Amino acid sequence: MLIFGAIQIVTSQIPDFHNIEWLSVVAAVMSFCYSFIGLGLGLAKTIGDGKIKGSIEGISSSTAAEKVWLISQALGDIAFAYPYSLISIEIQDTLKSPPPETETMKKASTLAITVTTLFYLFCGGFGYAAFGDDTPGNLLTGFGFYEPYWLVDFANACVVAHLVGGYQIYSQPLFGMVDRWSAQKFPNSGFVNNDYVFKLPLLPAFRVNLFRLCFRTAYVGTTTGIAMIFPYFNQVLGVIGAMNFWPLAIYFPVEMYFVQRKIGVWTRMWLLLQIFSFVCLVVTVFAFVGSVEGLITARLS
Repeated sequence: MLIFGAIQIVTSQIPDFHNIEWLSVVAAVMSFCYSFIGLGLGLAKTIGDGKIKGSIEGISSSTAAEKVWLISQALGDIAFAYPYSLISIEIQDTLKSPPPETETMKKASTLAITVTTLFYLFCGGFGYAAFGDDTPGNLLTGFGFYEPYWLVDFANACVVAHLVGGYQIYSQPLFGMVDRWSAQKFPNSGFVNNDYVFKLPLLPAFRVNLFRLCFRTAYVGTTTGIAMIFPYFNQVLGVIGAMNFWPLAIYFPVEMYFVQRKIGVWTRMWLLLQIFSFVCLVVTVFAFVGSVEGLITARLS
């Protein structure tokens, strides 16, 4: 994890979102690689065992309360599974027209959601069929003692490469916002606004900004430290997913839709979307509470 943090400190010095197209492509390719491998291994193990483990009721629990907490954590994980709303505006800002950016973004979003959902369903379904109640949060860790070892190792390497790119894709909008705010707040500060060019042997010249270096290093160090304190895969994903889902994936788009379409208050469409938003808020709170409970329980156990 420390090595991962060190890599992120270096890659975090990429100036802005527009300069990480190559990293995004690498991350996408890696995600397809390990998803196909996980899907194939789950299917192969299920066929090899000659039976489907688990049940339609999901993971068994000793009490009804435990089952409720598990359901809430699962909802948080599902919310985290569709986090691209965090960067959808940033992505659209990189598109060129014609055709209009909105049309391109709509097609891309539809395709991305469809493909992602299919992968989640297949990987989750075959993973549960292969391991039943013992299904790990990271499916590939369940195949650690199964051959071919090289294939599992390659898939895990793809996961690491994908996480490196994914971390930057979701952090760069925050970095950009902080850079813009700092430049406006301190327009005469050399520490904030001056770039210095460095040239190392065998490497292309690169720019370093002292404020960017300090802030982004501190940010990566903080997130790495938190990850080391709470190394609990499912619970952490549930908390993050629940925190982001309603405000960014539901409330913000709904309010934008009201303004764009000039939908009046107390009209049928306004009421339906407000009810939809409220229901999603309740589900989000439920998922957040359950994920926090799971995180605390895992930490204390």
